[in-house]
Amino acid sequence: MPTQGGVVDFTATVNPVLKPTSDPKPMEQIKPNYFGGANFEARTVKDIIEPAKSISNKVSVRAALDQMQAQATDSSPVIDQCGELLGILWKNKMNRNVGGFGHDPKTELAEAHIEKNNAYCFEDQTIAEAEQMMLNAKLGEVFVVTREKLLVGAINIEAIAQEKRWIKRLAPPKSRA
Repeated sequence: MPTQGGVVDFTATVNPVLKPTSDPKPMEQIKPNYFGGANFEARTVKDIIEPAKSISNKVSVRAALDQMQAQATDSSPVIDQCGELLGILWKNKMNRNVGGFGHDPKTELAEAHIEKNNAYCFEDQTIAEAEQMMLNAKLGEVFVVTREKLLVGAINIEAIAQEKRWIKRLAPPKSRA
């Protein structure tokens, strides 16, 4: 390779591998990717995920209720110190169980009131799969986790419907052939 004072002169090099072919093949027409990706059936949940504020499993019931009030929500996902989704806390359920039984909400841990059997979807699932799961379970929203069950966010049925409207609006018109 030719050099000039220790510097490689790439303009003087020849790449023998790049030879023109005598039989050029026509380029294939690539279908455009509308809305930043593939069609609706192939897009994944992580494409339309929304952030979800969570509560630590080690806080008191009072702290959990205060946080839910500040977020103007009736429920919240609960995570451990590593970020793994443990379940959901419901404001009404905690109020009934703690206040109704005379427990002190400042000292009682929210962890005791986690509802553990909740639906969730994985970030790498398709939006169509998540939609079907939500429709079957009659849920308006589910939390999204990694395969290690770390909380990533949430997805709701309205976001899915909006995604479908965008895809439909951006899709090329169907030909009348």
